[in-house]
Amino acid sequence: MTEILRYAAFTSSPRAGNPAGVVLDATGLGEDRMLAIAAEVGYSETAFLTPAGPRAYQARYFSPEIEVPFCGHATVATAVALAERDGPGELTFHTQAGEIRIQTTVDGDRQASAVLTSVPTRSEPAADADVDAALAALGWARADLDAALPPRVAYAGALHLVLAVRTRARLAALDYDFAALRDLMVARGWVTLQLAWRESPAVYRVRNPFPPGGIVEDPATGAAAAAFGGYLRDLGLAAPGAELTLHQGEDMGRPSLLRVGVRPDGRVDVAGQAVAISQ
Repeated sequence: MTEILRYAAFTSSPRAGNPAGVVLDATGLGEDRMLAIAAEVGYSETAFLTPAGPRAYQARYFSPEIEVPFCGHATVATAVALAERDGPGELTFHTQAGEIRIQTTVDGDRQASAVLTSVPTRSEPAADADVDAALAALGWARADLDAALPPRVAYAGALHLVLAVRTRARLAALDYDFAALRDLMVARGWVTLQLAWRESPAVYRVRNPFPPGGIVEDPATGAAAAAFGGYLRDLGLAAPGAELTLHQGEDMGRPSLLRVGVRPDGRVDVAGQAVAISQ
């Protein structure tokens, strides 16, 4: 029988953060079974590991409806589960997006945390027609956008459209056309939208719709956080060595804290805690 663990990522409370399913040994499971397990779990993502060497694993990620090439919050959740089982240290996940290295630690209170290092990031300007279609689905206008943070499609293992708004109130009032946004995102290959408001040069409030996966919104999205760090680097707003704080999930009642580090090698670090959810 397949053991399924449940963890909340980017938080120290099981009632906050983003829940993830964790299967530490998926040996012998086919894609259909993994998708069925993810649907049964019902979280935005469930991670499935297959051993691939000492502290190395093949990692796959399934939402209730689709497989995605990389998922940050499920990576942090899974790494913490491994740290609690096998002890802290370095892990390697071989994903469809490429190799992800994770460093896990356990503090004096036995709270485990993980830092994942993304694949090389990139971003490019979003097409005007795509931005207009996304804004229409969101019920937003061009006037809502922050001119200093232009729309771009960012990548750190998966594609995310980044839209930044001028006010916190606009971000808080998220109520979108699920079908219209899902169809646009599927057509463009975007896994999520990274919606952001800049509180300060190093602090952002973000929200993350995920309709292609059958999820209205993620309360914490590590892959999008990594892509966002690369996006800010490409705009000259986060130099190598910069450390950013992303607050997510507050408007959903599941506050999450993501720490983002912009590396000089084109990759991005994303750090956070995770905690088991009692079943």
